[in-house]
Amino acid sequence: MGQGDTALNSGSIQNQIYNLRMLEAAYHILPQPRDSEFSFPRSYVPRLPVVTPAIYPQTKATIFDDPDFWKQLALDPSNNEILFFAFYFQQKTYQQYLAARELKRAQWRYHTKYNLWFRWCNQPSANDGFEGGYYEFFNCNIANDNFRTGWCRRRAPDFTFEYEFFEDELVP
Repeated sequence: MGQGDTALNSGSIQNQIYNLRMLEAAYHILPQPRDSEFSFPRSYVPRLPVVTPAIYPQTKATIFDDPDFWKQLALDPSNNEILFFAFYFQQKTYQQYLAARELKRAQWRYHTKYNLWFRWCNQPSANDGFEGGYYEFFNCNIANDNFRTGWCRRRAPDFTFEYEFFEDELVP
């Protein structure tokens, strides 16, 4: 057995030790049966429920759980505000998921640092870590501005969109 064989065996032993450590670490975070359950659709539970008159609808219309309804809604760009409303005000619901999916199909991209939706207006210049250019974004921040500057589309002429803040979990 030559010196090269010893180095080869040493590397093989190191690989085996590494694999055993990874298996042991994985054992401590085994999937649970509930991990395979599909979590959508969830019914919406209002944070501050109020008693409303009996003549008002008391149950949610089932059409809002239909993906085709959201696809149809997204066909008209003037309905984007409805999609934004569902995304920002129906958190952790199936409707939020469907709204996000349709916004992505309409070329909107979610920025995880600013928690805003962006769409480029001209072809951005890109490199490995970011792209820059003229973007449009939807400003949902209405809490502190008395509705003067929020809940509307804005333009960012020289915006740099860093890829690390690009959310792409949903496939359109």
